[in-house]
Amino acid sequence: MKLPQLKIGDLVAKVPVVQGGMGVGISLSGLASAVAEEGGIGVIAAAMIGLTSSKPNRATPEAQSEALADEIRKAKAKTSGIVGVNIMVALTDFAEQVTASIKEGVDIIFSGAGLPLDLPKYLADGAKTKLVPIVSSGRAASIICKKWISRFDYVPDAFVVEGPKAGGHLGFQREQLDDPAFALESILPDVLKAVKEFEDKTGKKIPVIAAGGIYTGEDICKYIKMGASGVQLGTRFVATHECDADDKFKQAYVDSTKEDMTVIQSPVGLPGRAIKNAYLTEVYSGNKSPFKCAFKCLKTCNVETTPYCIASALISAQRGKLKHGFAFAGANAYRTKKIVSVKELMNELTSEFEVACA
Repeated sequence: MKLPQLKIGDLVAKVPVVQGGMGVGISLSGLASAVAEEGGIGVIAAAMIGLTSSKPNRATPEAQSEALADEIRKAKAKTSGIVGVNIMVALTDFAEQVTASIKEGVDIIFSGAGLPLDLPKYLADGAKTKLVPIVSSGRAASIICKKWISRFDYVPDAFVVEGPKAGGHLGFQREQLDDPAFALESILPDVLKAVKEFEDKTGKKIPVIAAGGIYTGEDICKYIKMGASGVQLGTRFVATHECDADDKFKQAYVDSTKEDMTVIQSPVGLPGRAIKNAYLTEVYSGNKSPFKCAFKCLKTCNVETTPYCIASALISAQRGKLKHGFAFAGANAYRTKKIVSVKELMNELTSEFEVACA
């Protein structure tokens, strides 16, 4: 069996692989364009993207939108493939980032970290941008479908269902992370069932993309056989030459062990999966002190009580300064053995899929 195409409306990805959006600055135009060029869907992460810019006042909403627009343009100049953006609902400048992305003609907006209940209202006349919510349950998918249909007469173009083995901020309670009832294998059928109801009602195909802990072509085969139309991988793409992070960030994946994989309580009020390091040890020993917030990036961050600034920690890590930050990573990051090109990785995944699905 060959890898199927992934069709989202009139967009056709030759390889059913979405590269997960990874902030702050881990997946920018470099990585996104490389994945798109290999037939997958490349994704730029919008979260605090202005911090990757060398321009002044880079923490302002205007600078964030400008930086995002710049990265979309750069990616589109490098590839004719499919380029998307990931914009978290929890961002304080969510509306501005969505508006800027649609104005730039980005192919897809992926949106999670909250329910994007008003996303279709930003579509200007003639806009072809596809809208893809990220959910962790069939209930969430149903709520979004009902709201979008009743308020905007719009059906989601696809869904990403993300399980608890993903990296970064997770849409689960801490006690759910190791509960089999919330594993991707359990929630994918739940989302497929919920989505089918709206496919039947509207006559529109709504692909479901499985995400969270997917690592090999064999994994892709498994979830395609379960009914997913495609998969999303983030962690695998960090250890590529084209990833926009510093090489020291990538090396943290290569050097990590299974024991280094940890779940933190993020300042934004969600559990987050990361690679344990000296910075996190300091934080959870109580050695970091409250700070003055320069960014106001996330609606859910409690500036008064949080022990550190997650935006500062993540941009420091992206620049290779891991003494001042840490790397978010999926549960399988410790399996990373070397840094390869995106082409090599995509070929490896394709070969593994064909063997597994033979």
